[in-house]
Amino acid sequence: MNISVVIPLLNEEESLQELYDWIAKVMQSNQFLYEVIFIDDGSTDNSWNIIHKLSEQHPEVKGIRFQTNYGKSQALDAGFNLTKGEVVITMDADLQDNPDEIPELYKLITEENYDLISGWKKKRYDNVLTKNIPSKLFNWAARKISGLKLNDFNCGLKAYKNEVVKSIKVSGEMHRYIPVLAKNEGYRKIGEKVVKHQARKYGETKFGMDRFVNGFLDLITISFLSKFGKRPMHFFGLYGTLMFLFGFISAFYIGFMKLYRVFHKIKTILVTDNPWFYIALTSMILGTLLFLAGFVGELIIKVNAHQKHYNIKDQINF
Repeated sequence: MNISVVIPLLNEEESLQELYDWIAKVMQSNQFLYEVIFIDDGSTDNSWNIIHKLSEQHPEVKGIRFQTNYGKSQALDAGFNLTKGEVVITMDADLQDNPDEIPELYKLITEENYDLISGWKKKRYDNVLTKNIPSKLFNWAARKISGLKLNDFNCGLKAYKNEVVKSIKVSGEMHRYIPVLAKNEGYRKIGEKVVKHQARKYGETKFGMDRFVNGFLDLITISFLSKFGKRPMHFFGLYGTLMFLFGFISAFYIGFMKLYRVFHKIKTILVTDNPWFYIALTSMILGTLLFLAGFVGELIIKVNAHQKHYNIKDQINF
């Protein structure tokens, strides 16, 4: 199979038939063998019935239905786990991503050997104040922290080698940082392609201004996880040990000086009247807590290594 198209969606009943027809036209004109995987992230409209109908008419259409709304990251993760295509294409279901870009994305992966190509919506049809400006600030911060020179981290239209999507785990709201996740797994040939952005034709966006606040918080999280996500003890244990040693040496010095002054009958204050005593005590307690946090983090990683963060209610054509 040449291409797997993974499409997460939430309440997009008006666009699904048109989107599939467009994708099918592109695939057939280029003689691709393909599958289209729709992931219904807890829709409350008629989206699942439309997916079911499409799957009956077209065997290449496959569907995954979540028990409830878990988020775009979980939807992508579920789709990635079941892809069979040599190249995996992701796009949104709202018709703002252009399926005509698929052949060029496919060539960049197969002929130029890119691991991942991220779309860049250079010309956008979104609201300037609520989307364009915050998006530019977000992408600037993401470039600085991640080291990846991409202009549009959050573009839904991306292409991947199949091995890339099988190697990464997308959870929480980390779909914005899939290129960073891929980089952390050792995939270095990551590129970008300018893609055509369509104005929204049906419905309203499912994302508000809060996604940018969450995006910056997730950026801090992924920056930490990229360095210590698989070895939290290296972070918490190191600083915990340093703080504990600082507190222990300080306490030892305070005790030694107290005994020295008492032995030589030098006037001295109570240990509890010395502010350094409380600094030392606090340092030892915080150091111990940080060390325990690292230990607990290691246990959580071992326990949750293969745990899914979503429940699949139904599947079609798998």
